[in-house]
Amino acid sequence: METGGVFDSLLSGVCVVFTLGMFSTGLTDLRHMRMTRSVDSVQFLPFLTTEVNNLGWLSYGALKGDGTLIVVNAVGAVLQTLYISVYLHYCPRKRAVLLQTATLLGVLLLGYGYFGLLVPDPEARLQQLGLFCSVFTISMYLSPLADLAKVIQTKSTQCLSFSLTIATLLTSASWSLYGFRLRDPYIMVPNLPGILTSFIRLWLFWKYPQEQDRNYRLLQT
Repeated sequence: METGGVFDSLLSGVCVVFTLGMFSTGLTDLRHMRMTRSVDSVQFLPFLTTEVNNLGWLSYGALKGDGTLIVVNAVGAVLQTLYISVYLHYCPRKRAVLLQTATLLGVLLLGYGYFGLLVPDPEARLQQLGLFCSVFTISMYLSPLADLAKVIQTKSTQCLSFSLTIATLLTSASWSLYGFRLRDPYIMVPNLPGILTSFIRLWLFWKYPQEQDRNYRLLQT
């Protein structure tokens, strides 16, 4: 096997490991929900948006014939379905959660209908689906910016997860490199904001360390 082929195989494996590691951070929330039998302090929307993101990239991978994308997003979709099911089980206000789920899944089904019926050309379908997935992924990476503003305002990183930040950085970097190797901008470009926001979070962890967090909260009381 050529050097380039070995590197691509290793890079593919790295993408799988890092991404599944990032998806598995939700197991902490899953354990919390089962132990407390409640959804206190657990956010539902990230589970739902990640599910839609996984299903979109799964379709792109299937259309492109990319095994790495298929494996990662198939496992990711199963995990997110598990998280959503457990959240729904313990959530006292199921109607609102079901409404959010139905709305996003409805959008997803409309997208499948559009790409399947109105875009018959496979190459055009691949490009348009890639663009949709890219925009959705970028919006997911940029959505926590409000939390970053809150961190600066409160001088506390309590609402941030250090392990998730590291996992996001490694995952975004590996997929950006993977997209670069494939010359696929739809994979490479949307992961660049993930690298940027991860470095911003790391800077905030350095700027407002946990010890300072405790001291600041004591002063506030």
